[in-house]
Amino acid sequence: MHFLFAWRYFKAKKTTNAINIIAWISILAMLIGTAALILVLSVFNGFEGLVKSLYSSFYTDLKVFPAEGKVLTLSQSQLDQIKGVSGVNAWSFVLEEKALVQNGDYQSMVTIKGVDAQYPRVSGVARNVVRGEFTLGNAENPSLVLGSGVENALNVMADRTLLPLVVYLPDKQAGLSTDLMRSVRSQTALASGVFAIQKDFDNKYAITNLDFLRQMTGLREDQSGGLEIAITDPGQANALRDQIQALLGNNFKVMTRYEQNKGLYSVMRAEKWVIYAVLSLILVVAAFNMIGALTMLVLEKRKDTLVLHALGATPGFIQRIFITEGLLLALIGGGLGMILAIIIALGQQHFHWLSLGGGSFLISYFPVELHLADFLLVGATVFLISLLAAWIPARKAGETDGELRY
Repeated sequence: MHFLFAWRYFKAKKTTNAINIIAWISILAMLIGTAALILVLSVFNGFEGLVKSLYSSFYTDLKVFPAEGKVLTLSQSQLDQIKGVSGVNAWSFVLEEKALVQNGDYQSMVTIKGVDAQYPRVSGVARNVVRGEFTLGNAENPSLVLGSGVENALNVMADRTLLPLVVYLPDKQAGLSTDLMRSVRSQTALASGVFAIQKDFDNKYAITNLDFLRQMTGLREDQSGGLEIAITDPGQANALRDQIQALLGNNFKVMTRYEQNKGLYSVMRAEKWVIYAVLSLILVVAAFNMIGALTMLVLEKRKDTLVLHALGATPGFIQRIFITEGLLLALIGGGLGMILAIIIALGQQHFHWLSLGGGSFLISYFPVELHLADFLLVGATVFLISLLAAWIPARKAGETDGELRY
């Protein structure tokens, strides 16, 4: 019943035109606020999805680390246990060390990553080789697949050069020595290819043969720095992490891709929530317009309120009429705002209306992803703010008292 009253008040012509104007301004403000909030959250979703897709090319679904130290040793029985976990697709032993790579007068500090032959099955690096081949050689004749930034720093054309690069690593078995040449190990390696994924990786990494790096660091054949695992369903990463962790015990750490980059993802989530809080202020401003419109409506409908009182309507019933009126304004503004946001987002996805500019990004336009959770969050925010805004004039309407005169 109170909805019928609210709908009638919304449609009815007011004696004062200002009430209509303020009501439509509050609807317009709610529309703009809702659309802006959903669009900005969708842009954050787009960038988050882009970053995750880039990082998923380098970081695997799961990785096993030693709980202490840098050297991982897994027995064959432990590997058989991991192999028996349903959902594990493939794994690769890896080892990372800081190294100095030299090409004539050019040199660069890089993180050299040794991987075994299974690495292309667990990582997307091989699919992102832009020149040359993903060839790693062997322990005696190693090859390097360079990040594009490392290639530039060394001033080398990885797919064309015939001269080997020189790799220097600290000799951990040399102990303390003042002789610099005795405290490092060096070996030559040919550059075989170049990968390009993202600057953080392109400027930092060179991929090589695991046996070569073991030999340079003095590790045994059963030792490595970690075990990278690919699984068939990334949605089961947490469950498989717990299973493998239970199998290996507390001497090992098993981490998902998210946990390997927890800092990055936490910052992205925090930025999204801060933007959400700031843009919600637009809805608060719209709520002030709604309070003004409903307050004037309460004053105009004072006689109607007295009639309802005379007919036995309770103060709570009258309050619900004006609260419903406020929610009706929010429903119209919020609903139209969501429709507008969907139209703009779909247009951006298909026609790339807004470009990033500069030409230095991986993509030339703002990425947009619509998520149902954002619509539910914004809808709940609009409902809550509108409810609070409508409650103030509605409470005054419920307290209306006076004598009805004819």
